[in-house]
Amino acid sequence: MAAEQIRHTAPDALSNLVAVLELAEDGLLRCSAATRRPLASTVKLVEDVLVAGDYYDTGESIAAHAWPLLLQAGGMARLNGSELELTARGRDALARPGYDALGALWARWLKNVSFDELVRIDVIKGQRKPATLTSAARRRGTVVACLAALEPDAWADTEMIWHVLQTDDAPLAVVRNQLALWRLYIGDSYYGSLGHAGPKAWDIVEGRYTLCVLFEYAATAGVIDVTYTDPRGARDDYRFLCGTDDLPFLSRYDGLTAIRVNELGAAILHDPSAVRHLNLPVPRRPRWGGT
Repeated sequence: MAAEQIRHTAPDALSNLVAVLELAEDGLLRCSAATRRPLASTVKLVEDVLVAGDYYDTGESIAAHAWPLLLQAGGMARLNGSELELTARGRDALARPGYDALGALWARWLKNVSFDELVRIDVIKGQRKPATLTSAARRRGTVVACLAALEPDAWADTEMIWHVLQTDDAPLAVVRNQLALWRLYIGDSYYGSLGHAGPKAWDIVEGRYTLCVLFEYAATAGVIDVTYTDPRGARDDYRFLCGTDDLPFLSRYDGLTAIRVNELGAAILHDPSAVRHLNLPVPRRPRWGGT
């Protein structure tokens, strides 16, 4: 297995927020008008300005894909045709950058109903069929409630997170019911239906959804630190499914192995008003201005 990497995210998240806002201010960010997801050229631009780069250098974008969506969800940018343009909230965050802007971004993303993170598990087909998936905002809230229950500054492996989300009084449910599970598939709509997976389907659907929320959004926004490795070969729990023989991984998030709610995350999750008073380093960028 490839060596594990650790990413401490909070200071980088603030610098990255400003860098992406600057790209929007310059009119350089483009998203699909239909899906609001960033175009490939925009993902590359964002990747190039991220302080520590994206999590991987293999072409599997995570943070670079998340930032344009976070700006939209956080009300800091809006689509004008296919161009992302700053809102008053975005201009204010750019003029006076601070960790409280990340807290506000997180709060608004959490309630956003404009997109569903499950689409990023793009090997799973059938997601757009009616009456198949539960509310994305409610799912997000379930995962974040699990984060809030963790001891801050203590590492928790993803298997433990999965266990909590399955056994909680209100367990995470991405699919509405067992019948709806049959509508999701990998490869062939019949032989690859996830209905064949039985109880193991939770790891495939809910488990991967959780990894995406944690890795692509919570870590990118600076709420959690992450330990991760190459997703290729990191998990083999999907190999029993028809149509997966040629897949190097089920999701680009399969390499996430552990998370830690950091100081910023603890404040955001428990006392958002305390965020601006945290004694965290404030990175500087040439265009921030000030002294």
